[in-house]
Amino acid sequence: MKKVGILSLQGDFEAHGKAVERAGGEAVFVREPEQFGEIDGLIIPGGESTTMLKLLHYEGLMDSLAAFGARKPVFGTCAGAILMAHEVSSPQQESLDFMDIGVERNAYGRQIDSRVTELDPEPEFLDRTAPGKLEAVFIRAPIIRRLGAQTKVLARYRGDPVLVEQGRHVVATFHPELTSDRRVHELFLEKL
Repeated sequence: MKKVGILSLQGDFEAHGKAVERAGGEAVFVREPEQFGEIDGLIIPGGESTTMLKLLHYEGLMDSLAAFGARKPVFGTCAGAILMAHEVSSPQQESLDFMDIGVERNAYGRQIDSRVTELDPEPEFLDRTAPGKLEAVFIRAPIIRRLGAQTKVLARYRGDPVLVEQGRHVVATFHPELTSDRRVHELFLEKL
């Protein structure tokens, strides 16, 4: 069974742990640098990206995380997608630069503008998973404003990419861990 690390500094990492287990993986809650050597892939959950950055530096995890992402699969949701981007706007901030995307923080609005909707995934997603619409929970979500040449869009919302992969990495601007649909986590586990 593949071991999926879940960065456990902030955000709903427990919901990701349950989603990983439903998808057939073993969840490992990562809080120490040495744990990166024990896992096959990593999830960076939602939360608040600037707070997460501060905690990564404070806990001494930034270098270990950067080295891990250079060789192993990483999946970022919401704030995790922001941290994985090449560039971040509104405002600009440090990122891990795992994927060639540009992300605008909180672009859908404030907490009151959060929503649950259904997406029609792209054929690229449906060819690798079960058919059907994809439930998406958006909470103060970012928008992917720019895609690099190597990125593939797996789902869109109102024309904007919301589920994107590049090589071994995946980002979602929504929260798949808050639904019963296992397909996004299963897709990530296939990369391990």
